[in-house]
Amino acid sequence: MKPNKLNNQQDLLFKFRFSNELNQNHPLVQLSKLIEWKQLEEEFDKLFVENVGQPAKPVRLVVGLFILQHMYGISDENVVHRWVENPYWQYFCGYDHFKHELPIHPTSLIKWRDRLGEAGLSKVLQETIVAAVLTGAVKKKALKKSLPIQR
Repeated sequence: MKPNKLNNQQDLLFKFRFSNELNQNHPLVQLSKLIEWKQLEEEFDKLFVENVGQPAKPVRLVVGLFILQHMYGISDENVVHRWVENPYWQYFCGYDHFKHELPIHPTSLIKWRDRLGEAGLSKVLQETIVAAVLTGAVKKKALKKSLPIQR
């Protein structure tokens, strides 16, 4: 089934919104504004069929977890457990209210990697490279250099 969409439009009584409380200069808040989440959602939505099985988790959640996982060099299990503890990670993954439960079972990330395949994961990598160039973390000139071929 197609992935769920995150809906932060409705206020939750007695819960504060991350967007009102978090430091807007935090690197993950800034990075979240540079990634074309909607484009990734549209791209990966095509990999799912309507009305078959349970709805998949939101694309932004899963892609955000993949990015965080590689940024911090941690396992599938660690990324979902640390997500629960960190409001900046939750915000980065598209949530605007604090969640106390695991967002996804760690083994689901394996299934998502299989579904996205090499092309999908390359698309995620491409988005992170674009964000790195936009922030100045990587210079365009560095991307033009070719790596020597190892034999």
